[in-house]
Amino acid sequence: MKRSAKAIWQGDLKSGSGVLSVESGAFTGPYSFTSRFEEGTGTNPEELIGAAHAGCFSMALSGDLSKAGYTVDEIQTEAQVSMEKGEGGFGITKIKLISKARVRDISMEEFSKYASGAKKNCPVSKALAAVEVELEAHLLKGS
Repeated sequence: MKRSAKAIWQGDLKSGSGVLSVESGAFTGPYSFTSRFEEGTGTNPEELIGAAHAGCFSMALSGDLSKAGYTVDEIQTEAQVSMEKGEGGFGITKIKLISKARVRDISMEEFSKYASGAKKNCPVSKALAAVEVELEAHLLKGS
């Protein structure tokens, strides 16, 4: 299985612009220096890494919980991707996953165990192993 995405960039770094798209056609969006390093309009690679990580983690957690016999009603995960400038230039320094889930008949202790496992074992987490990943997992009432 292979998945692909494409980036087109035109112009120099600061005044140029580009478009990011995914093979499936589900997403196409503009990006620029200001959308990446300032507060400009458009997306950026780090935001897309966050979306990929949040989606992967949520699916992995759902799969692990379901396999263990729990009923998952909903998992919402936000990935906060931190980028900082260091000696070698900019780099992703940390990703914080904030997950809120509604799962029937599970204790917080048991839920935390599965959340930690999903954080460690989802394919995107494995691909991002060089980056510190912090997890904040919440079990919502009504679960």
